[in-house]
Amino acid sequence: MTSIEKQTLALAGVTQAARIVDQVSRTGTYPVEFLESSMHSLFTFDASDVAEVYGGIAGVKLGLINLSAMLANRDEAENRDVTRYVFNLLYLERKFAASPEMMSVVHSRLEHASFRAEHFASHVGAICHSVSGIYQDTLSQLRYRIKVTGSEQHLRDEGNADIIRALLLAGIRSAFLWRQLGGRRWRLLFQRKQLLQTSQALSRNLPVV
Repeated sequence: MTSIEKQTLALAGVTQAARIVDQVSRTGTYPVEFLESSMHSLFTFDASDVAEVYGGIAGVKLGLINLSAMLANRDEAENRDVTRYVFNLLYLERKFAASPEMMSVVHSRLEHASFRAEHFASHVGAICHSVSGIYQDTLSQLRYRIKVTGSEQHLRDEGNADIIRALLLAGIRSAFLWRQLGGRRWRLLFQRKQLLQTSQALSRNLPVV
């Protein structure tokens, strides 16, 4: 894969997490297959390529579609919160990366939780609960917080809250990967057209599900 394709996949990982956070907070529902792919990214420590982080390019299809819409300014009002979450996640990742101790704690606890992820793969809710606890003990302690908006009824639900926190951590993981691959926020402006074309091309060849 080219450098821009790798960056686009990682950025799609951020966007996918943001999109599902928005959906859960507003409707209390989520696409199971893409939630599982986002959780999969947290427990893939030694991937041979970027696509493997998400269990294949298809695992981040939702992110690619929403990234394309965001870059093309389609449905701007509908995507406003998703776009905000994406930039919040990119910003929070920089704060997170500035704390090597916190990064070490998160990595260690994810490794510990990976055993459960392997053996209870079909119970994504239990995995989200475990990851939510990691997020609460670490990133929730930073001064900068991501404000999630939506339906009070759905946000109050503990299961939904666990999913949202777990997705925020998955979004941070993808943001970290994106930066490792050379992604920078200023490039979102200057490489907008290239990123749009790449995200469209990557999603175009994926099966319709």
